[in-house]
Amino acid sequence: MSIFTKRNAAIGYLTLKALDRRRRRRSGRRLSLYIALGLISFGILAGVATVALRRRGGAAVEGPEEDSATTDDAESEMVGEYVTGTPEPIPAT
Repeated sequence: MSIFTKRNAAIGYLTLKALDRRRRRRSGRRLSLYIALGLISFGILAGVATVALRRRGGAAVEGPEEDSATTDDAESEMVGEYVTGTPEPIPAT
């Protein structure tokens, strides 16, 4: 009795083809997973870059149309707080 029969050869061939299909299906899933992860990481990097540019001073976000006099005034002022001199001195007690 021989192990290498037509029936065993057909079963082996079909088994190998089924495994090959499974690998192809997995590689398709894997490819779509890699593409999705790439898009997500690109979105995260874009968000981090936007936050970094805003914290850096915002000059790259606002554009070059501002003149330097207005930016110098804006940098020297404290936001929301104006310091004014008192009209008369406070008496010492």
